[in-house]
Amino acid sequence: MEAMIDSDLPDLTLISKGKVRDIYSTSSPNHLLFVASDRISAYDVVLKNGIPDKGKLLTKISLFWFDKLGHIIPNHFVTADVDEMPEEVRKYKDQLDGRAMLVRKAEVVPLEAIVRGYLAGSAWSEYKQNGTAHGITMPEGMIEGQKLPKPFFTPSTKAEQGAHDENISPEQGSRDVTAARLIGQELFDKISTAALKLYTEAADYAHSRGVILADTKFEFGLVSSGSDKELILIDELLTPDSSRYWPLEGYSPGGAQPSFDKQYLRDWLVSAGFRKGLESGPEGKEGQGWIIDESIVNGTRERYAEAVELLTK
Repeated sequence: MEAMIDSDLPDLTLISKGKVRDIYSTSSPNHLLFVASDRISAYDVVLKNGIPDKGKLLTKISLFWFDKLGHIIPNHFVTADVDEMPEEVRKYKDQLDGRAMLVRKAEVVPLEAIVRGYLAGSAWSEYKQNGTAHGITMPEGMIEGQKLPKPFFTPSTKAEQGAHDENISPEQGSRDVTAARLIGQELFDKISTAALKLYTEAADYAHSRGVILADTKFEFGLVSSGSDKELILIDELLTPDSSRYWPLEGYSPGGAQPSFDKQYLRDWLVSAGFRKGLESGPEGKEGQGWIIDESIVNGTRERYAEAVELLTK
């Protein structure tokens, strides 16, 4: 089984190529075509080989969550049925089936809306140094993987591909750059409220399926609604690419947890010699990129597939 690294739709106009998604314009001025490739990234590095069917798994779980959480906030999803998409898209059905969405065009809000329910990842690293997470003071004596007293909204800047997202404090004035200053207080309040509601309901549901949603990233956009602009969810939703999923069985705070997400790949990449400054390839092979070992490809695919099965069956 081969991974689809790049989509090939020569009669469509490619307007954006992200770490995972290829975005095309369509004959409908108000809609875009999102294609989830099988590319995978870690530490903002896109690996040279991908994970077979990963794009289809991401699409399946996004569609599940868009439907389940649609009562909290509208989203950009229109259809995943290629036969219902514009005529110029339908001829690529064999390539697009299961991995494409027609979505509403939106003005992207330049903020990664991260919600954390557990102390892990960069939040744990910061806490060890300063006792804070994204500038928010946390209780003393916490350990890695511990559930937080309540979910916290911890946004970051939305970086261009190849650049690193930067954590910023949600609290006005607590750092030189704050989320409220970046996008405006009113929009910030709407996003933080929606993000916390989305996380709380998703985490409760995941827990009922034997899965811990430790943290996740939401993206938001604005669409015209009469004379106003309406806030909607965009991009993917609660996928193993954008979320930290742990099995509930065997959960034991005090160290790294087994995961259904990219942490498995991140751990391998570090063990293979990756470090800051070697984004273009291993030491001595700079510029050649990073190629994932076949066993890691298979292990990553199995973890993603298991998460999708547990959450959507």
